Amino acid sequence: MNQIEALQRLRNLGTPVIESRDVAALLRVSASNATTILRRLAAAEMLIHLSRGRWLINPSIDRLALPELISAPSPAYVSMQSALFHHGLIEQIPSILYAVTLGRPRRVTTPIVTISFHHIPPELFTGFELSDSSDAKIATPEKALFDLVYLAPGRSRVFSSLPELTIPRRFQWSLLKQYTALVNSSSRRAFIAERIRAIRSFSGNPAGKNSKE
Repeated sequence: MNQIEALQRLRNLGTPVIESRDVAALLRVSASNATTILRRLAAAEMLIHLSRGRWLINPSIDRLALPELISAPSPAYVSMQSALFHHGLIEQIPSILYAVTLGRPRRVTTPIVTISFHHIPPELFTGFELSDSSDAKIATPEKALFDLVYLAPGRSRVFSSLPELTIPRRFQWSLLKQYTALVNSSSRRAFIAERIRAIRSFSGNPAGKNSKE
């Protein structure tokens, strides 16, 4: 089987990402042969090696859809600075694509973008929407800011400093209160509530003004 035939069979699956072991089963070759075929296709720029054992068949895919494709079977969605930029709340383009997941925290470097995964508990895995142009899951502005505050006390201190924010009038501060109530740790809830009050005060949106309750 030549490379073109192999690629066509992969594309016929209709899935944007495939694993090496699935390619071996599909093409009825050994795991090592499947890897060789995939590497040759990647070298010819017919597909992209995303991470260990995972290959992107559709290079034109929305990069915001990559976090969940790479984190599978654990779900994930784009959040923090990446989602805030997407919604226009910050001006600086993040050099890393930030995402939250129910899986383990890690950083994955792909030829398209480096993705930084951060773990949150199942009760907080909410507050995201599907992109209008793709199947990418992206946090709402409110959830993106909440996730940023929630993860601030983490060991890495990656989110200890907030970016400069432009809060729109339609921003629903009450949603942050709802998310905060879902946090199990009382000390973590107190930290989040205080941080949100400080952000709201600094943003010029005191309670009851210029925002939806």
